[in-house]
Amino acid sequence: MSSLLCECDMLALYVVIDDAIKEMQLAYPKVGRPTIFTDSEIITILAYNTLMLRQKNLKDVLKFIELYHRKDFRKLPKYSTFIEHAHRTLPIMTEILSSTLAISTINFADSTMLEVCTLKRADDHRVARNIAHFGKNHQGWHYGFKLHASINSRGSLSSLCFSPANMHDAQMLPKLIKNHMKIVIGDSTYGASVMRKYIWETYKTFVIAPPHWKQKTKIATMWQNALLNMRSKIESTYDILKQHFHLVTSFPRSIEGYFVHYVRVLLAYQFSVMIKYAQLS
Repeated sequence: MSSLLCECDMLALYVVIDDAIKEMQLAYPKVGRPTIFTDSEIITILAYNTLMLRQKNLKDVLKFIELYHRKDFRKLPKYSTFIEHAHRTLPIMTEILSSTLAISTINFADSTMLEVCTLKRADDHRVARNIAHFGKNHQGWHYGFKLHASINSRGSLSSLCFSPANMHDAQMLPKLIKNHMKIVIGDSTYGASVMRKYIWETYKTFVIAPPHWKQKTKIATMWQNALLNMRSKIESTYDILKQHFHLVTSFPRSIEGYFVHYVRVLLAYQFSVMIKYAQLS
């Protein structure tokens, strides 16, 4: 997959996505009239736009296609039809994203808040009322979801999952662990001895975390300290996702809309890492 992505070209991206859909047989049964865009085309549009312009909502994405890619797409759907089709491709995008996850023995894990609205609007927020929750981290209180993820040393996502903002990081750690992971490095929230023991007994994965702030001393080897010093890699990844790819949003008007946005951003980020290392190799 990465060998085709030598540069950010829409046609090359389309080939990669179309091949992935065909290989995994992800297209759902078609009923009714044929759609104007195929699943491969609409996912390509979402991923390419996020890579190039990183626009925050789907209305701007469709406007971008109307202005700059009329020659590539002769016939365009109405805005409502475009939104419906984008939402229907969410399971397919999720499967493609899963296929891009890196396989690595050493990974860095952390979580980040995904606010669905500002705190002062939380009581009036209706879209995610039954799913989003209040959560607190070192930056203060937030209302929304949490993204839990792990990355390899190159910054490529290795695993991920979503939860309400009130879920503790350590509770979600088993959902991030894969059989190929031998070492996972996290912050002090992953240092609970009970969870680390469970992860070792279940997955044979060694969890490395710095001492809790109440802990005066903790024995660590030089290689463990070296890995802990590299933990900022995942913080940099979250910074890229939130500040440059605009992962956090309040524009969607449905739960599906939020996760269409999250998945398209994460998929575009994965492609950006592939392009970066394809160019370097």
